[in-house]
Amino acid sequence: MDPELGSNIVELGMATGATVSPDGFVTIGIKLTIGGCPLRSQIKKDVETRIASHPGVREVVVDWGEMTSEERSEVMLKARWNARQQAPDTAVPATTRVVAIASGKGGVGKSSVTVNLAAAIADLGYTVGILDADIWGFSVPRMMGVSGRLAGGKSAEGKGHIVPHEKAVGRGIVKVVSTGLLVEDEGTALMWRGLMLTKAVEQFLRDVAWGDLDYLLIDMPPGTGDVQMGLARMLPRTDLVIITTPAQAAQKVAIRAADMARRSFLRVAGVIENMSWFECDHGERYELFGAGGGRALAEEIGVELLGQVPLEPALAAGGDSGEPVSLQGTGPAAEALRAIAQRIVTETVPPVAMAGCSARLLESVEAILGPKPASPALAPASPEPEPEPEPVVPQV
Repeated sequence: MDPELGSNIVELGMATGATVSPDGFVTIGIKLTIGGCPLRSQIKKDVETRIASHPGVREVVVDWGEMTSEERSEVMLKARWNARQQAPDTAVPATTRVVAIASGKGGVGKSSVTVNLAAAIADLGYTVGILDADIWGFSVPRMMGVSGRLAGGKSAEGKGHIVPHEKAVGRGIVKVVSTGLLVEDEGTALMWRGLMLTKAVEQFLRDVAWGDLDYLLIDMPPGTGDVQMGLARMLPRTDLVIITTPAQAAQKVAIRAADMARRSFLRVAGVIENMSWFECDHGERYELFGAGGGRALAEEIGVELLGQVPLEPALAAGGDSGEPVSLQGTGPAAEALRAIAQRIVTETVPPVAMAGCSARLLESVEAILGPKPASPALAPASPEPEPEPEPVVPQV
């Protein structure tokens, strides 16, 4: 087994062949992804131990090679597929629609879009979780208006877990988990390396008592690094929504996020263009960051442009005050965000249909029709209706 890729070297195509001589000398050909692979000694030891256990084998020799770039790409593709098929258990319910909000670069308003979409979806009556996976650049707590350290608790089985912050939003609930709710001060720098980042995301998915969720929105860090690969391995059912600005430079960088998703067998659900234009008080639009980048990106990767969000002071003010503009705000930005949220729940990533939906519908009907009538045992007896006269059939 390759300890890093999580599959055996034969399935991965790393074992190129075996030669057995009559006097018991066995030569095994193995190609590594890179010549200086740090797991080389571990693989060598495992191969020698396994082959030497067979009768008649006197000595095992490993003939090392290095893969070409094409072979390396094929191996990584197989490894990602195997990881998807063997996804570990998480605390995220199987019926939860997971939507990762991603971007190719920072500074495109990804966190702001995440928070406003979560608030708008919750306002429609759903329970929405926000996982702030931007470990270094956490900003969701301030934008969502939640504070205080995350608390711990125990499940019915006695297992410890993290309890997310909950906030009533409109007709629904938003649950928030972020490293910003673990540090003492918002200005504290988290100097974590790649492995620690991946472990933090794993803990947020495994050890948080998310409870019932209709949606889990994940605010991803920019780029295509360890957190993105860890998420693809643990939640292979994730849908990706890519945020870009109208600038061509941002669009070209955002393509990498789509490429990463598809290499990891994740579905790209759509594109949102942020900071599309600025509209002044007298109604004139100014395309400060160019035009057409969002639509061009959507067309290039073959997905829908879910909407365009204009640049507006109220959007930034809502983020600073913890009052997402998509809730009670007015103006083009608030309307655009609410329209995108509506489109997500009705078309792009609709909630999972389940038996509980019938119960919810029945509750709504009962609320409209009023209280149930008294049971037959308590209801007054009604007189039996008189039989209707038989119809007269005309004789022909």
